[in-house]
Amino acid sequence: MGWSWGRVVLMGAIGIAAVSVGYNLTHTTEEAKAPAAPSLLTDDRANDPEAVIRGLQDRVGANPNDAEGWQRLGWAYFEAGRHADAVRAYRHATKLAPGNATFWSSLGEAAVMASERDPMPEEAADAFDRAISVDPKDPRARYFLAVRKDLAKDHEGAIRDWLALLGDTPPGAPWEADLRRTIEQVGKINGIDVAGRLAAVKPVAPHPPMGGGMSVAAAAIPGPSREQMQAAAQLPKGQQDAMIEGMVSGLEAKLKANPGNVDGWIMLMRSRMTLGETSKAAAAYAAAKAANPAQAGRIRDEARILGVPGV
Repeated sequence: MGWSWGRVVLMGAIGIAAVSVGYNLTHTTEEAKAPAAPSLLTDDRANDPEAVIRGLQDRVGANPNDAEGWQRLGWAYFEAGRHADAVRAYRHATKLAPGNATFWSSLGEAAVMASERDPMPEEAADAFDRAISVDPKDPRARYFLAVRKDLAKDHEGAIRDWLALLGDTPPGAPWEADLRRTIEQVGKINGIDVAGRLAAVKPVAPHPPMGGGMSVAAAAIPGPSREQMQAAAQLPKGQQDAMIEGMVSGLEAKLKANPGNVDGWIMLMRSRMTLGETSKAAAAYAAAKAANPAQAGRIRDEARILGVPGV
């Protein structure tokens, strides 16, 4: 079956990238990407994405039971536009770690992007359902399940679900503007007044921002310098991995000595998520909350922006 509907807006966000895809009656496609927060993976990818992919292929080849390795490979494929390959990698990740909501919602998003005909293939819908069964707050799964309602012509139900997601979205989250735009567009196309409902949304309470005004998670946290990245690019893969892990481990060690550094914990969570080490990101989240109970709300909001599982 071909494209027989007017449009659907699809967005994958969760602190990596926000992708809006509009399909119109003439079957033309327009894609717009919101700026993604810089990451070690995207820096590597700018140098040689295929080298990153080969390195991750070697990693899972040597240890096929490495769920996070498969997740990282899926992410690398997705970033390179190889969505069908991303689906296959994420299938391995979800098989090895079926209790990880992020893996399931990543599989669903990749399946949506890989589909050439069906905007919500069965595998994608099933993956989003699995993600929600593990973590009812998973933002990516919630977004796409609302898309499924919109495709089924339940436009009011879709808008209601998107508004609920917007209410759970910390101010300044990378996907906030796209989510608002989606609600406005779907409302306008279907004659549903959303202006008052958007204005009435009470987002989660903001926390004091980082110096530049953005949250720590959403801001462009400095990573390795260009010189460091160029030096790393000349190293064998094993040494590259060791260099990156050394940086992250160094941050972790500093936090053990100074656990009251909340910004540092958020940077550590982000680093672990960037590397695909979701269980370590969750552990950092738990440690940050335990060490800073007075700022538990802020830490939770930042972890949600990053997509830390279980938050």
